[in-house]
Amino acid sequence: QVQLVESGGGLVQAGGSLRLSCLYTGRVFGNYAMGWFRQAPGKEREFVAAISWNGKDIGYADSVKGRFTISRDNAKNTVYLRMSSLKPEDTAVYYCGADTYGVGVPSKSYEYEYWGQGTQVTVSS
Repeated sequence: QVQLVESGGGLVQAGGSLRLSCLYTGRVFGNYAMGWFRQAPGKEREFVAAISWNGKDIGYADSVKGRFTISRDNAKNTVYLRMSSLKPEDTAVYYCGADTYGVGVPSKSYEYEYWGQGTQVTVSS
């Protein structure tokens, strides 16, 4: 049974920083590509960032490039999302996903087989 548990969300002022974590339990974590998505009220879930199974390939949405950094520690079964220079429009529920095929840096939500429950990030102006 694969489970993903996000943590690290909260309320932060614009310009501030947060680091989200996603702990993976289940099968071999190191074989999976991992991604972060977000969903704001009334909007569809959108891609934020993804990292390949070995960490060598990384992709970001244009809206977060230069502000967010995705990383992973396979020894700790954890993927991180460091968010800096946060803006009110970054407010959303953030989800991590696991792509068991582990190829590249998938940016479509349907490419991910497993999801966490989400963590709320609220950026005040």
